[in-house]
Amino acid sequence: MTPFMLSVQAILDGEPAPQAATSEAHPTSLPLATDAQMMVRSLAEQLVSEANAILREHGDVISLQDEVGPDELAFIIGFREHAARVQTVMAGRTAEVRLIVDGRIEDTPRQLSGEHELQALVLSLIDTAPTHSTIR
Repeated sequence: MTPFMLSVQAILDGEPAPQAATSEAHPTSLPLATDAQMMVRSLAEQLVSEANAILREHGDVISLQDEVGPDELAFIIGFREHAARVQTVMAGRTAEVRLIVDGRIEDTPRQLSGEHELQALVLSLIDTAPTHSTIR
């Protein structure tokens, strides 16, 4: 079992999920933003696969869905009634990576502070206990 799979099991055993740190989203160059989107998307696929290896035994799985639209690349990670959307919105030669959790759009767009925060985000989706704050 991988360390991430052990973390998923710990959440199922009642441990609270770590908080996924976010920062304010800022426009960046289109090549940098699309590269970041693809790197995070690849990592999401790995994490979802590892989580599902544990979750499947409990009758649930995480979904991973890609979306491509005009001026946007996005993917959605979903578990039960919870979902996180990581999107790159393009405008001319710039783009902005944004995070939307459970459909809540912030006044100031947010993004994950780093790639490793994706692990915390996935764990927070699994941790459905209402008393846990999962995103800061």
